[in-house]
Amino acid sequence: MPTPHISASDGEFAKVVLMPGDPKRAKWIADTYLHDVKQVTDVRGILGFTGLTKNGKRLSVMASGMGMPSIGIYCHELYAGYGVEAIIRIGTCGSYSPDIGLNELIFAEGASTDSNWMSQFRLQGCTYSAIADFSLLYEAVEAAKKAHRKYHVGNVLSADVFYDHDREIWKKWAELGILGVEMESYALYQTAALLRKKALCILTVSDSFIIKDKLTAEQRQTGLGHMIETAIAAAEKFA
Repeated sequence: MPTPHISASDGEFAKVVLMPGDPKRAKWIADTYLHDVKQVTDVRGILGFTGLTKNGKRLSVMASGMGMPSIGIYCHELYAGYGVEAIIRIGTCGSYSPDIGLNELIFAEGASTDSNWMSQFRLQGCTYSAIADFSLLYEAVEAAKKAHRKYHVGNVLSADVFYDHDREIWKKWAELGILGVEMESYALYQTAALLRKKALCILTVSDSFIIKDKLTAEQRQTGLGHMIETAIAAAEKFA
C-alpha cells in the first residue's frame, strides 16, 4: 500500500531500483533505457517508473531528491514498504583527486560524512562506517571492465553542506584518501544495513576541486549514459 511519500500500489516496484537525485533524470532514464514503462509514483514531484530492460529484466527507477534526509525517506519506504531488495544510487560528485577527471566513474565502496545522521542511534561517541554491498559493487566493477570504462573504487564524502563556509575544508578529506564528495550515500548505506538490504552508489564526476572544471546542467541531466548503462548491467544480475 502507499507510504507517506510514495503513491505506488503493492507490486508496482521491481526488486531493484535505480535512484538518481533528479526527477527529470529519472524520467529520462525510464524513457531511454526501459520499455513497457509505467509511472508508479509522483508524490511531491518525485517521479518513479517501472519497466523492462532491453534484456527483459524488470527494473524500477525513482528520484531521491537532494541530501541525506531526502534519500533516507525514500530508500526506507522502498525497502520497508515495497519489498525492494537493492537500490543503486546513480549520481554526480565533485572529485578531490588529481587522478580523477570529468565523466569518470567512482564506485563508492564506503561513505564518510560530516553529518549528524547517526546521532539517532545514540552510539555515544562511536563512529559507524557505512559501506556498499559487495555483490553489487563487484557486478558494477565487472560491468565497467567489460565496457572498458575508466573507474575508481574507494571512499566518498556524503556532505550536509553544498556551499561550505570554509572553502578549503575539502583538502582535509582529500588527505584521508576521499575520492570525491556527494550528499546521499551515507544515509542510503546505513538504511540498507539496518534493514538487511543491498545498496551501492555509482557516481559520475561532474566537477573537480583540482582542475576547477564542471559539466553543464544539461550534461548532468542527460549525458551520463556510461554510468546508467553500468548500473543497469549490475542491476540485471539481481532483478
